[in-house]
Amino acid sequence: MPQGTGRHSEVDRYEQAATEALEMLDWCIGFFVGIHKDQIASRLASNRRYIKEHLMHEPEEPLPTSKK
Repeated sequence: MPQGTGRHSEVDRYEQAATEALEMLDWCIGFFVGIHKDQIASRLASNRRYIKEHLMHEPEEPLPTSKK
């Protein structure tokens, strides 16, 4: 697949990187919940929520580990 050029391509790369970073963060949150480090998991989840809502302008989705 050929790479695009210009600003649109750069935005796509940053968006993909942000999405992958959030996926890693989701894994970390689940890991900390699994080892009963709920306070750390909660802080990471708060950071994730802020990133999704304020930086990516996307609605927050519940984590698989949330009790909602």
